[in-house]
Amino acid sequence: MSDLQFVILTLSVAYAVIGALLLVVLVYARLHWSLKAAAVVVTSAFYVIAFGGMRGLLGWASTDRMPVSFKLLQARIVEPHSLEGDPGSIYLWVEALDQDNRPSGVPRAFRIPYNDALAEKTHAAQNEIAAGRPQGGRAADFGGGDGIIIDAVREYVTPKVILETTGGDSSTGEFKLPPGAQLGAVFTPLLPPRMPPKDEQ
Repeated sequence: MSDLQFVILTLSVAYAVIGALLLVVLVYARLHWSLKAAAVVVTSAFYVIAFGGMRGLLGWASTDRMPVSFKLLQARIVEPHSLEGDPGSIYLWVEALDQDNRPSGVPRAFRIPYNDALAEKTHAAQNEIAAGRPQGGRAADFGGGDGIIIDAVREYVTPKVILETTGGDSSTGEFKLPPGAQLGAVFTPLLPPRMPPKDEQ
C-alpha cells in the first residue's frame, strides 16, 4: 500500500467514524451527559485527524492525463529499484499552454511511469532548461497514425523537433491511447506566445 493509498484509507475511516458517532448520538439522545460529552470529544478528534489527512494529500503528483501542450518547469527522474520493488517514475512540473502558447500560470506536478526513452528525453530537456533554453512539450497520447494529423502538428510546433508520438487515429482525428500504450511526453524548444494581430490604420 502506497503512502497516498494509506492517507485515503485513513480519511475514509475517519469520516466513517464521524458519521457513526453522530448517528449514535442522534438515535440515542437520552444518553447520560458524560457519554454525550465523550462522543463530542471523540468526534472532534476525528475532525482533526481528517484535516491532517487532507493536508497530507497536498502536493502529490497527479497521475491524470497531462495537458496537450505545456511549458516544462522542472523534472525529476526516479529510476526503477528492483530490490525495493519500485518500478520508477518520472515527475514533471508543468504549466498548461493555451492555443496562443501562453502559460496558464498554474503549475501542476504529474507522475508518469518510468521508461528509458522518456527518461532520456526528460534528461535532455532538463539540460536545455539549465542552459537557459525554456522547454515546451506535448503529451504524446495522440497522432502517429498513417494520416496527416501528425504532419500538421510537426509543422505547427516546429519542424523536426518532435521526437516521438504514439497512439491516435489520424484518419478520424480521434485522439486516444492504443491498447498497452503509456502516457508520455515530447519536449521541444518553447515557442513565444502568439500576439493578437495589430489594428490596421
